[in-house]
Amino acid sequence: MTNFSLESNPTEALKATFRGHASGVVIVTLLDEHKNPVGFTATSVTSLGATPPLFTFNVSQGASSWPAVSLRGHVAIHTLGAEDVDLARKLAGPKVARFTDQDWNPGPFGLPVFEAASSVLIGKIRDIHDVESNAVVIVDVLEALLGVEKGGLLYHQRNFVGVGEVLD
Repeated sequence: MTNFSLESNPTEALKATFRGHASGVVIVTLLDEHKNPVGFTATSVTSLGATPPLFTFNVSQGASSWPAVSLRGHVAIHTLGAEDVDLARKLAGPKVARFTDQDWNPGPFGLPVFEAASSVLIGKIRDIHDVESNAVVIVDVLEALLGVEKGGLLYHQRNFVGVGEVLD
C-alpha cells in the first residue's frame, strides 16, 4: 500500500477523501413558514430509487435553510450546467442575496424556480432522519420541469468544475 498515506483523524480523513471526489452541483429551493423563498447550493443530492421515485439530500440542522426544510413541505432541485456557476455561487453565498435578482419565478406549489436550470425536479419531503447535528432528507418525486440539457457542473477540490464530454 505504498500509494497511500495514512490519515488517522476521522474528520480529516472524511474531508480529504471527499475533496478529491467530484460531486454534482444542484440548487435546492423551498418556501419558509411565511412563503418566502429559501435556497442553497448542494452536492449531496442523489437518486434513492425509481420504484417509488425518491431522491435524498443532506443538510446541516444549523444551516439557515434548516427551518424551512424541517417544515417537510415541497422542494425543487435544480440541475445546473457549467455556465450556471454564478448561480451556484450565489445560492452558496449570503442568504440575503440569494433571491434579490429577477432570475427566478414562482413555479409548482409556489416554489422558487430559476430559469437557468437544465431541469427542476419537484418533490414533497417524505421523511427526515436526524443524524447528530445533520439530517438526511427523503423526498417523493412529483414531477419535473425539463429544460435544455447542458454539460454538468461538479464540485471538486473546493472549486466548481464544468464537464462537457461523455467518456466511452
